[in-house]
Amino acid sequence: MRSGLDVAVQMDPLEGVDINGDSTFAMMLEAQARGYRLFVYGVESLALLEGGQGTKTRLTASVRPVTVRREKGNHATFGEAKRTDLSEMDVILMRQDPPFDMAYITATHLLEHVHGVGPGKALVVNDPRSVRDSPEKLLVTHYPELMPPTLVTWDVGEIRAFRQEWKDIIVKPLFGNGGSGVFRIREDDQNLNALLEMHFARSREPLMIQRYEAAVRKGDKRIILADGKPIGAINRVPAEGEARSNMHVGGVAQRVDLTPRDIQICEAIGPMLKERGLIFVGIDVIGDWLTEINVTSPTGLQELERFDGINPAGLLWDCIESRLSA
Repeated sequence: MRSGLDVAVQMDPLEGVDINGDSTFAMMLEAQARGYRLFVYGVESLALLEGGQGTKTRLTASVRPVTVRREKGNHATFGEAKRTDLSEMDVILMRQDPPFDMAYITATHLLEHVHGVGPGKALVVNDPRSVRDSPEKLLVTHYPELMPPTLVTWDVGEIRAFRQEWKDIIVKPLFGNGGSGVFRIREDDQNLNALLEMHFARSREPLMIQRYEAAVRKGDKRIILADGKPIGAINRVPAEGEARSNMHVGGVAQRVDLTPRDIQICEAIGPMLKERGLIFVGIDVIGDWLTEINVTSPTGLQELERFDGINPAGLLWDCIESRLSA
């Protein structure tokens, strides 16, 4: 175990996290237990200074040292904020929540200036270029043998034809998160046209359409992978009358074991994740089908720890330490 690392966490305000459910908080508790020095900053404080003969590229942020503890209402103590060159850090955890919009994409471009291992570099987890190149609902389309019938398009006629073929469908915004904007449209549902009109009136982005998988009533499995290897899973069961299983919208987490099909899926995508520096990944599996590969800010660590009695945050930090030592 390596001690003395400086770790900066790029995240939404720490003051508002659920200390018993937030995966970033679990990562911070484990880092602190290992003797790492913790700092936090918001993505909006990033500043890149470039240009001029002989100048050095500097990516800075308004960084606060922090101490964390599992005490509700008293879970963080902050030091004074200081504008800091992020290349002075050993590790940067990119953990702000999506949406995966141009602001998010811009942050990945800025972090590329410091990402790496060695003097003047900080290991960004996950690799910012790979995050940018791996939109969660599009990355999965490179593994068609693992996923249910899926359509990504702007074309309303293609969407109607897809529903005519599969009858019962799920409509998703391509860059949404947390189940927001996800609709189940059955064969006899008369709202499809209105839904498409509403989406395309306010967005230039295409939609993802998937065949509805009835197996979701038994749960949408979130499998956590550490550097391409599965470390466990939780099952998220939709609330009664709800098509979405996300815990943000009332899904209930349950213990679950990995099936042979789950392992097959992980073995198929694991080498790619490792090669791309996607150390902390959460994939979604419904029945036998892979539906998403989540690389931006995956969740599920605390539930996995409670159900399986393992230390998933520790396993992830072991992988990060291995990267630093390689």
